[in-house]
Amino acid sequence: MFPIGLSNGPPPNGLARVAAAGVNVIRIGRDDWSAGGLASQIATEKANLDSLHAHGLRGWLWLGELTNLPPEPGSDRERVLARVADGLQGHPALAAYKGEDEPRNPFRGKNWIRPDGLVRGYNRLKQIDADHPLVIIQAPIGTPAQLRPYIPAFDVTGADVYPVSYPPATHTQTANRDISVVGDVTKRMVSVAGGKPVWMTLQIVWSGVIPSRQAPGHVPRYPSLPAQRFMAYQAIVNGASGLIFFGGHLTEIAPPEDAAAGWNWTFWERVLAPVVEELSSPTIAPALTAPKARASIRTATAGVELAARRAGRFLYVIALRRSGGVSRVRFTGLPAGVSAGEVLFEYEQLPLPPPITAGHQVFRRITVSGGAFSDWFAAHDVHVYRFAVPG
Repeated sequence: MFPIGLSNGPPPNGLARVAAAGVNVIRIGRDDWSAGGLASQIATEKANLDSLHAHGLRGWLWLGELTNLPPEPGSDRERVLARVADGLQGHPALAAYKGEDEPRNPFRGKNWIRPDGLVRGYNRLKQIDADHPLVIIQAPIGTPAQLRPYIPAFDVTGADVYPVSYPPATHTQTANRDISVVGDVTKRMVSVAGGKPVWMTLQIVWSGVIPSRQAPGHVPRYPSLPAQRFMAYQAIVNGASGLIFFGGHLTEIAPPEDAAAGWNWTFWERVLAPVVEELSSPTIAPALTAPKARASIRTATAGVELAARRAGRFLYVIALRRSGGVSRVRFTGLPAGVSAGEVLFEYEQLPLPPPITAGHQVFRRITVSGGAFSDWFAAHDVHVYRFAVPG
């Protein structure tokens, strides 16, 4: 499964709507686990898992600070961790645990979370529940040297990256102020994951675009549909094996009807649902979990990134242009015998020979000659190609 998740998801009456589009993971859980209220908290999360299960969804359970354990065994926190994991590990809707959020965020100052406590928490959790992975999501501004010590503390890692704001990229704090910073951060996280999977958390809304008493100068801003699609595919091209979309539940800048409903359905319908529907479609989904193709597909055009995957008889090439002007881009290295391909979710209506007179809807076709083909790209364009490989 390629995780396509929401953090946080809509109220229970909206779960069927997002599941129908292709969402398969919803973040649940909390950061305020307490021994005194634990029975009620576990019951609440079990009810959340029940709701997800009823709609064919899986839960990503946030454990808050429970996996940050002190050196001495038998602490109160360890006992709470054991009760939570023991109480929920058998639920069929549980997909994974979420550990400490952004433990190596430099903005924590002296309060950043050391990896040794998280390693102890990871090991204790695995003693109780070895079947569900623990995911640690980092801030997008940690250096490789800061992030690599966390490898023993997770099964899956990743980062949250929210580059759409005024001014741009205030969240990522890098020289690249473009939305292509998503690819840069994804590549960094892959390099510090120790060969483990990487889930990237992408933007719906985040605190940097929500005006408040503490930040009255913040200006509301959302990703556009082309930007959201580009960021999703760029994360995949650079190694993401799952995508989580954050902020639909932050309704401070949502239309009033969405604020009343408790979730940003306007953004969902206009932007996110089309991206989720495309990624989860049977047409593209096989490419997202397929291994890298043996064929060495490449281009000499600067600013173009690509990934080639092989699933069954098809070779998929996901290509995007992070920067540059508008031009035709040439790709080489396709296997011998491939003479044509199609560009998924880009359509052309073609006439059919008599007696069939109605137009036939097919994906846009690409001609391949000598293992090469060319296509037009502008900045932030994404094309997903599919080629039937002989034999």
